[in-house]
Amino acid sequence: MRVDLHNHTTRCNHAEGSVDEYIQQAIKLGIDIYGFSEHAPMEFDPKYRLSFDKMREYENEIREAKERYKTQIDIRVGYEVDFLPNLMDKRVLNSKVDYLIGSVHFINKWGFDNPEFIGEYQNRDIDKIYQEYFEAIESMAKSGLFDIVGHLDLIKVFKFIPKQDIRVLASKALKTIKKSNMVLEINSAGFRKPIKEQYPSRELLEEAFDLGIDITLSSDAHSVAQVGFEYERALSLVKEVGYSKIIAFKDRDKEIYML
Repeated sequence: MRVDLHNHTTRCNHAEGSVDEYIQQAIKLGIDIYGFSEHAPMEFDPKYRLSFDKMREYENEIREAKERYKTQIDIRVGYEVDFLPNLMDKRVLNSKVDYLIGSVHFINKWGFDNPEFIGEYQNRDIDKIYQEYFEAIESMAKSGLFDIVGHLDLIKVFKFIPKQDIRVLASKALKTIKKSNMVLEINSAGFRKPIKEQYPSRELLEEAFDLGIDITLSSDAHSVAQVGFEYERALSLVKEVGYSKIIAFKDRDKEIYML
């Protein structure tokens, strides 16, 4: 079973290609369950996300596509939500979708994965940055609001590596993810970034496996060419680590499939 749940549309203002083009490429690649998870609206950083007045339009477009392609592929709809306390909106959190991905893209409103703000790394202690990042991931998991953890170690995107052992830095976050019954995505977008590896690293994936944390796969596509990007590479890795099952979601409920 091939599952790819984390993908975007032009409604986030930084992706390209039509919904039909994404789906047709997914069909071509033999993906069985394909999900759209647009950047959820929020009263913060509106340039890079869906607007509140387009939520219904977005959800309806994906559901209409689901019906059109129902004999060829199973389409799901969700949101990728930035974990920012006091800024997350109930209209998103209570939306009738298949799943919510919880992601951390900001540390105290610093967009650490945005190339525009990469200079800020020079002003901070790298171990402290990682500590703050994984504390945010831990808080996100504790919130109980989300189904999937988005790109667990995104903080490594520009290849600024901590001096401390990453397994120690992420330990509490991973244990909280397990306790909250969240699913960890293996996100191949990292292969397109300076770090040149999937999120999470093999070390963290092995820790997740030892803890019994379930996984899903995603390409985090922002263009048609990125659909299923390095899927085989990510799939080989999870099998090497020992995973034999993959998770999808429908109406916020887990579905378990064999890899």
